Amino acid sequence: MMPKREKIQLAYLNFIPKPHKTGTPLRPIVSSMNMPTTGISKFLDKIIRPIFDKHARSITIIDGVDLIHRLEAYITNGHLIPKTYLCTFDITDLYTMLPQEESLDILIVFLLQHGYQKLQNIPIDIIRKLALIVIKENIFVYEKKFYRQVIGGAMGSAFTLTLANIFMWKWHKQLVHRLKVSDETYGRYVDDIFFTSNDSLEYIDQMLDEANNFHPNIKLMRQIGRSVPFLDVLIENRKRTLTTSVYHKEAADSYVVPFGSDHPDHVFRNTADTAITRAVRYSTILSQFEEEIRQMKLMFLYNGYPPKHIDWRLTTLFSKYLSKNFILPMLHDSNEFGYLRHELLTTSTDKIYNRTAKSSTADQTSDKNMQNQFVQPTDNKEITKRKSLIIHKRHEQRLTQNQHHIQELWMRTFHGTDVTNTALIVGTCLNRNLKQELMPKMIKSNRRAAISQETTTQHETGKQT
Repeated sequence: MMPKREKIQLAYLNFIPKPHKTGTPLRPIVSSMNMPTTGISKFLDKIIRPIFDKHARSITIIDGVDLIHRLEAYITNGHLIPKTYLCTFDITDLYTMLPQEESLDILIVFLLQHGYQKLQNIPIDIIRKLALIVIKENIFVYEKKFYRQVIGGAMGSAFTLTLANIFMWKWHKQLVHRLKVSDETYGRYVDDIFFTSNDSLEYIDQMLDEANNFHPNIKLMRQIGRSVPFLDVLIENRKRTLTTSVYHKEAADSYVVPFGSDHPDHVFRNTADTAITRAVRYSTILSQFEEEIRQMKLMFLYNGYPPKHIDWRLTTLFSKYLSKNFILPMLHDSNEFGYLRHELLTTSTDKIYNRTAKSSTADQTSDKNMQNQFVQPTDNKEITKRKSLIIHKRHEQRLTQNQHHIQELWMRTFHGTDVTNTALIVGTCLNRNLKQELMPKMIKSNRRAAISQETTTQHETGKQT
């Protein structure tokens, strides 16, 4: 957590456009990479976020697949009826409107309520003081003027998201309780919230009006109906038949990584695979999937992807789950599509989320576990066989054969020695994209030069004396 004086840099404010929203508004970002409080912010986020993820999992939506699982459980339990309303709302400017002192008080309440008096042997009152430094000492520069943030936290600081989540945990308690009593489904993804309701539209509006007055800094923008989008999923209640499909925002551009760009082949494969997998998971029926695939193909063709590449990725997915002899990049059988969708939904991100949260929590107690481990003696040759050397190279299309040449050079140089037992792994580093190149950079201070000049002046003065 201790900042290094030679690397400290004053934060600066820049803006990132939101092209998916009408009018392309700007999102303010405080670049705090080398701020004095960055180390504290990362430390607090590392030890507190796994705790929040563990205790708030039941009301946290991870992604669209997790939402679909919740809706399937809602239907299975018999709660979906023809008049069921689908409701979404989002918090306006959550990060920048967080009440600072109140958020820290809620942080302490959250930790105490779940039985945490200390975190990594640090008392929670010290945790609060560290969090206070991160929130209060957010000073940045913009257009040659210095500013200090007095409301909310910096978008760019690791701890801000965790603190916002804990604040929302307290804010929506009343709303969650009312919906749970009615056996409704409820979930939150950062500042976006989704829930179902079998009550009248007037009652739902009244409930959200009351929620809008829970705190003066928190204001809601709602959408209620039989068909609503949430994240990238479009959910529809068609007279007690719930359907989902991929949702595309009106302002979204048909743009992906261009096929002619200078990227490794796996980037293009993963881009197509992700779009296809999402289409299968989100589409309830075959016709929805076929329509999404048509739009997806047009988008990829627009970005220079050859038709055979798209067909190859479709065939690869179908042959993996349906039949090894699958040769056509299309589906005609609803049963086959249903089976494929079931298989992809069962490998959801929920397992990945739980595994990540578990490993993060385990990291906090790794020191204690290491003390109790007994290391068995191992033969030196066995250790050598398990070694691996990882090197990275910048990717360029004209240098695609370099990886093969490096492997040949490695084997030719160390042939007949124990070094060949070490596995050489050649990784790829992507080149900086245009956004990174154009991102404004703070002019580095001439502090070292000033110190050097001052030292030289003192030295010359000493000589004259």
